[in-house]
Amino acid sequence: MKETDSAKLIAIVEDDPDVAKIIEQVLRDFGFRTVWCRSAGDLLRRLRTLAPDLCIIDLGLPDMDGIEAMQRVKAQSACGILILTGRAHVSDRVMGLELGADDYVLKPFEPRELVARVRSIVRRREGSETTARQIAEFGGWRFNLGNNRLIAPNGEEHALSTAESELLRVFVNNPNRILQREKLMGSRDVAPTDRAIDVRISRLRRKLEPDPQSPAFIKTVYGAGYLFLAAVSWSGDND
Repeated sequence: MKETDSAKLIAIVEDDPDVAKIIEQVLRDFGFRTVWCRSAGDLLRRLRTLAPDLCIIDLGLPDMDGIEAMQRVKAQSACGILILTGRAHVSDRVMGLELGADDYVLKPFEPRELVARVRSIVRRREGSETTARQIAEFGGWRFNLGNNRLIAPNGEEHALSTAESELLRVFVNNPNRILQREKLMGSRDVAPTDRAIDVRISRLRRKLEPDPQSPAFIKTVYGAGYLFLAAVSWSGDND
């Protein structure tokens, strides 16, 4: 039985439909979710609402050099980046890695090896985030993801339920992005009439917002979902 990485979303930026189809198929066979972008512009537009765990970027894109695309992705997303290209020049490889790519794979590629490279990047980044992304700070608040402690700007500690902690965890990891109800509910299947997420939002607002009726952090985007409007910075746990 194959391992699965069902929670992980991989964005594939590839203008060749045949190559994209191969990549999508092999990743899905091993449990990943995928989204295909035909150009850099397509990816950058989707990043407004999507939060991929990893972007696979071809260097030879029709609208933008892949290196520039990679830099623009890194400016607006914390996702991992794997360059997949036919460019075998050492200078391209060095530049890509020096500018922040997590790995560099040449075409033609062995599909099973590509899956192994993707898994390696995702796991490595998860390990580093567990250490470095311990405390989220936003608007004077501090949320410790290690023990679910929420500290107000005045130093007062607020107790969060498990459900509220899970919800805030999703928000601080995806600031300034519209999040659909399905993502906020995690692995639970959500029916159109399910109001549980709205109840959680309401409870969290009562703890975070000076005026829950006019929220500053958790905004409702009607017909789309919710938006956590905040600049989030991260630090380790020094307690």
